[in-house]
Amino acid sequence: MFCSCSADYFGKESNTHTCPVCLGLPGALPVPNKAALENCMKLGLALGCKISDESRFERKNYFYPDLPKGYQISQYRWPLCKSGIVKVRNKIGEVREIRINRVHQEEDTGKLTHSGENTLIDYNRSGVPLVEIVTEPDFRDTEEIRDYAKKIQQICRYLGISNADMEKGDMRLEANVSVRKVTAGHPELVEGSLAHAGPTSVGDSSSTTRNDMLPPYRVELKNINSFRFMVAAVEYEIRRQIEALDKGERLIQETRGWNENKKQTYTQRVKEEANDYRYFADPDLTEMIVDSDSVKKTKEEMQELPVDKQKRFVASYGLSETQAIMLTDTREFADYFEEAVRVGKEYSLQPTKVANTLINKKFNRDEILPAKFVEMLVGEQEKGVLPDEELEKIIAQAITDNPQAVADYKKGKESSVQFLVGQVMKFTHGKADPNRAKELLTEKLSSRV
Repeated sequence: MFCSCSADYFGKESNTHTCPVCLGLPGALPVPNKAALENCMKLGLALGCKISDESRFERKNYFYPDLPKGYQISQYRWPLCKSGIVKVRNKIGEVREIRINRVHQEEDTGKLTHSGENTLIDYNRSGVPLVEIVTEPDFRDTEEIRDYAKKIQQICRYLGISNADMEKGDMRLEANVSVRKVTAGHPELVEGSLAHAGPTSVGDSSSTTRNDMLPPYRVELKNINSFRFMVAAVEYEIRRQIEALDKGERLIQETRGWNENKKQTYTQRVKEEANDYRYFADPDLTEMIVDSDSVKKTKEEMQELPVDKQKRFVASYGLSETQAIMLTDTREFADYFEEAVRVGKEYSLQPTKVANTLINKKFNRDEILPAKFVEMLVGEQEKGVLPDEELEKIIAQAITDNPQAVADYKKGKESSVQFLVGQVMKFTHGKADPNRAKELLTEKLSSRV
């Protein structure tokens, strides 16, 4: 973030991507990475944030072995992006708004590896650009957390600012959880702070907004590297806190890790408040002034966001909302669909036909280009081959009408599948693709075993 070391550190030999600046050696001076700041601004804009006219870096002071300078260069009082919104769905399908407190730029720390009684330190990651997203305490169930985190990952990939690969640590999640008694007009509370961006990211809730409605404590969960683990950790922590409060115990502000093997959280350290970090403006870095022209230029350079693409697909191609969401899962999938629709116009192929086939038919899009896919689709139409959605209905009927064949399959009689394929071919007068019919039948039958 403040030097010229490569950020492509994953899998590389330890401590080979370092320099005097990111190691904090005497006399080394930091220089901000302009591209990283522009990417941070893009993410902020994508989340509906206001870009600050004035922003600056501060020193967050604390001592830990993975922090070679004894402080982390971050933003606390002057974040680059403020006050955004992300819409998420809860467990019953309702759309709710999660407020974004801030999206700010900072640098990452080193990585500790524990081996027996020894701890090894790799500083390759130290100083890598990191963007942190801090939410307001608006989450009310774990499905909202999952949906939020997936949307953040999707947006970062669409913008091309990070691959957001959680296995490589390029996207990291942290949650702050506190509970209270249900009172009139105030539902159960799950306080959340989840984060992403950069080549790497991490959540730090030290700046999470507090108010009188929140409990006088919060527990921060760390060591989470998947959406599934995040949901499991939060659900466990909610249960643990409720049980403790029911016993009359006093909960404290602390940081807890997630142990996937034991499926439980464990105490790491007592959590600091913001004033414990002794923030002050970094004297080596000047204040950043962001003019409206820079913001306008950044907006123009941004890729079309998933939610905008979904709306356009519905309006332009007559797709359902569900189809649009599935086709825009990745930018590559959406681009494949649009290219197939463009080529399909020459054959009078309807966009809905293209969409249904892409969603329902499994094939390697890297090996079959859109033009080839359209040729295959047109060929099937000319042969009168039934599409998957119609074929699945007939297969379901064949399974219902032939319970003995299904029972034989469950007993391990593979030939029963061929019998059912024959029934499907008979019912469709030979218009079904027998190979595809067998594939779908096997999937259906396997799910019933």
